[in-house]
Amino acid sequence: MLAYVARRLIQSALILLGVSFITFLLLYVLPADPVRQIAGRSATAETVESIRRQLGLDQPFLVQYGRYLWNLAQGDFGRSYLQKTEVADLLVSRLPATLLLMVAAILCELLIGLTLGVIAALNRGKALDNALMLSSFVTVSAPQFVVALLLLYVFAVRLGWFPIGGYGTPAHLVLPALTLGILGSGWYSRIMRSSMLDVLRADFIRTARAKGLGRARVVLGHALPNAILPVVAMIGSDIGMFMSGIVVVESVFGWPGIGQLAWQAIQRVDIPIIMGVTLVSALAIVIGNLLADLVAPVIDPRIRIR
Repeated sequence: MLAYVARRLIQSALILLGVSFITFLLLYVLPADPVRQIAGRSATAETVESIRRQLGLDQPFLVQYGRYLWNLAQGDFGRSYLQKTEVADLLVSRLPATLLLMVAAILCELLIGLTLGVIAALNRGKALDNALMLSSFVTVSAPQFVVALLLLYVFAVRLGWFPIGGYGTPAHLVLPALTLGILGSGWYSRIMRSSMLDVLRADFIRTARAKGLGRARVVLGHALPNAILPVVAMIGSDIGMFMSGIVVVESVFGWPGIGQLAWQAIQRVDIPIIMGVTLVSALAIVIGNLLADLVAPVIDPRIRIR
C-alpha cells in the first residue's frame, strides 16, 4: 500500500509539473498582453515597458518559468497583476465556497443519477427505461446557463422558494447545487445502468435469487455494491471539474467560488491567478483519483492494490 501511494505521489508530481509547463507556455504565447491590461489604453510605450520589466515579463520563457517554479516550491503562487493581492490569499478566500458547492453538487448528482440508473436497469427495454435514458441524454446535452436560468426563474422568481443569488445560507446553495446535480446526473445514470445490467446477469445474483432473497435485498445488498465501482472513479474526476469548471453556474447565481475567480482572471489576462486556479484544479483531480483508487478495495475486497 505504501509503495503504491508513494508511486502515485511521484506520478502526481510529474503530472502537476507537466500541467504547469503547458499552461505557462500557452499563456506565454497568448496574443493578449497582460501589461496592456495593467497600464491601460492611454499608457505610453515607456510606461508599458517599465511595467513589463518590473513584472519580469521581458525575460525569456524558460527564465520566467524557472522563476515561477522556484517561487511555487516555496509556497508562493505569485501576486495578482490587477487585484494587487497574493494569489494564495485569493484562492483560500474562494476555496470554502467552491468546496461547499462541490460537495452539495456531487451529492445531488449521485442521488439523482444512481436512482435513475438503478430504476432504468431494473426496467430494461421498457418504456420507463427508454424515457429515463432519453432524459439523461437531454441533461448531459443541456447548456449550463439554460438549466440554471430555468431553475432560477421557476423556484426563485415565480415561486419565491429560494434566493435569486448570493452566498451565505443553505437556501443559497440549493439551486446551484441542484443545477449541477441535474447536469451531471445523466452521466451517472447511464454508467450506473450499464454497470447494474452487467452485475444483474452475474452468477451470484442468480444464486441470491435462488435462495429466495427479496428483490430489494438482492438489488441493494448484492447488486448495488458491486455496480458502484465505476461511479467511484467518476467522482474522482468530478472533483477537479467542480473546482474550476462551473464558471457559468457560479456567474448566474453569484456564487463566489474559484470558477468565477478564474473567469475574471481570463478576461483580464491575470496570469498568476490563471496559473493558480489551474494548478489547484489539477491537484484536486489528482487527489480525487487517488482517493477513488484507495476507496475501491474497501468497496470490493477482490481488488488488490499493487
